[in-house]
Amino acid sequence: MSEQQKDPVVVGSAQVKEEPAQRAGDTEQSPLPPGRSGTSPWHIGGRTLTSRFFLGTASYPSPQVLQEAIAASGAQVVTMGLRRQLAHGGQADDFFTLVQATGAHLLPNTAGCHTAREAVTLAHMARELFDTHWIKLEVVGDAHTLQPDPFELLTAAAQLVKDGFEVFPYCMDDLVSCQRLLDAGCNILMPWGAPIGSGQGLVNPGALRTLRARLPGVPLIVDAGIGSPVDAVQAMELGLDAVLLNSAVAHAVDPVRMARAFKLGIEAGRLAFEAGIMARQDMAVASTPVAGHPILL
Repeated sequence: MSEQQKDPVVVGSAQVKEEPAQRAGDTEQSPLPPGRSGTSPWHIGGRTLTSRFFLGTASYPSPQVLQEAIAASGAQVVTMGLRRQLAHGGQADDFFTLVQATGAHLLPNTAGCHTAREAVTLAHMARELFDTHWIKLEVVGDAHTLQPDPFELLTAAAQLVKDGFEVFPYCMDDLVSCQRLLDAGCNILMPWGAPIGSGQGLVNPGALRTLRARLPGVPLIVDAGIGSPVDAVQAMELGLDAVLLNSAVAHAVDPVRMARAFKLGIEAGRLAFEAGIMARQDMAVASTPVAGHPILL
């Protein structure tokens, strides 16, 4: 289905409406009915989602395990590195068919690119193959840490925005770099939690907290480095909008059960943020005040 069509589309188990008038950064929440599990709908890239879990699709034991993990995760958006898929002899059309069978929306990515030119070329290829203007933009600057190159990333992002893409840039957690990406026309940011595949969790939660405080209307999706559901919970409690991960599920002993564990963790973290987490205290504070009340012996 073309991204320009306005008819409802199905993503995951929920119907997703195209909302071209909705600003990408609108994360206003509607109240949850009593007893309802999950998180309230949110808007990103012209779509309305109910899941805040974006799932990668690499390194699973088999296509069947991947499909089952996507179903267990409740993820409505999955990402795939087109360059790596083709480099390993995979057929992009076959993979797209597998993803379509899950009902999830595909977010192609430019993983493996080292220059803006490579990334732009691959993004255009992905748009032709998968009929989507969404692209997760990755431009690696260091082969050891797989850290994004902020200069090539900015160059590629600016060009792709001009070319009509909704760019999801994988970036550092640096506020100034993030602001420059927004100035270039990006509506969404994907700051890293830690190096890709490291499982280190959020190595600099203070930087993510600063991004959330300074960029209140921008969707922030933590991408890379998540190791266990507790890391995802922490990200959501900070007020970030979603979590994208791959290795933590794909490399688990039981990927399907781990996918569900992350689903529940992400929901719990978001609900806690929406509910308002109590402030930490330096000293003990009695939960049941007794001053002014008689003590019964």
